Amino acid sequence: MRKHYATIKDIANALNISFATVSRALRDAYDVKAETRELVLAKAAELNYRPNVNAKGLAQHRSYNLGVVLPGITNYYFSTVITGIQEVAYNSGYNLILYVTNDSAERERDMIRNLALSSLDGLLVCVSSDSDDGSGFQAMIDEGIPVVFFDRVAEQVNTSRVVQDDYNGAFEATEHLVQNGYRKIAHIAGPEGLAFTRARLKGYKDALKKHGLPLKQEWIIYSGFSQAHGEQDALNLWKCRSRPDAIFAVNDRKAVGAMLALKKLGVEVGKTVGVVGFTNDPVASIISPSLTTIAEPAFEIGKISCQLLLNHIKKKRFDPKEVVLPGKLIVRESSLKV
Repeated sequence: MRKHYATIKDIANALNISFATVSRALRDAYDVKAETRELVLAKAAELNYRPNVNAKGLAQHRSYNLGVVLPGITNYYFSTVITGIQEVAYNSGYNLILYVTNDSAERERDMIRNLALSSLDGLLVCVSSDSDDGSGFQAMIDEGIPVVFFDRVAEQVNTSRVVQDDYNGAFEATEHLVQNGYRKIAHIAGPEGLAFTRARLKGYKDALKKHGLPLKQEWIIYSGFSQAHGEQDALNLWKCRSRPDAIFAVNDRKAVGAMLALKKLGVEVGKTVGVVGFTNDPVASIISPSLTTIAEPAFEIGKISCQLLLNHIKKKRFDPKEVVLPGKLIVRESSLKV
């Protein structure tokens, strides 16, 4: 049997005060005396009062639901971002509805096309690897639904976005390899069309240029983000006539895949071939040798992107902002020759 919850009217009748006074006390309005508010809160707890979110939403023309579109939820980075989003959403009285694309542009388009916009106050989005021009998201914004991007963005859409500093992180990762004695550095990159793939590639190239090291196109391989992709990329590098002595991977999963491939080939990771990743996934400290990486501020990305979305919801004329958060080099065994 469904449990009965008291209403604001029940509290007002029990205390013999007005409905409006109870409502203002529950909202902690400035014009309610402290002792009145304490009486209202005590009676609300006694009568098992729960706020009616649907009624509140109807009154304020809001659903108090935020949509989150992302490629997956099983890896460390996205689960940490969601934790940051959830903290801000919960503290602001919002619920989250997750839409997982499985990194498919087609599924992403279908989801956006079929979203019940009336049930959402705004949308947080990390686009799929092969996402199109972002016109679906622009159409939502044109209809009055705020959209904020995080991590992977649709560059053509003019709205707020929160990303890590991909360029400088990649530059630092590559320069670290140079400073540790590696001279023939390859890059196993992400999908070619993504903005952060290009940014990390540019950081890698500029670090090589700064130190006068060779840039070979055959040492740059584009593929997906999985461990299997990283393993295959490393095997392909070893088919080159001139083999690299270090690998900078676009993320930790690919770096781990590359390390496993090198082990199968009988190559000693670190001493013979250096490897650096990007994320600071927990597996980086567990694998042997442990993986040097650029730690991404995933939790902060989630928190800041959600707060920006709430700002867009509250102020329809809120100017778009781009927030770029720095990463941090974490040095471990995979990039040390001794």
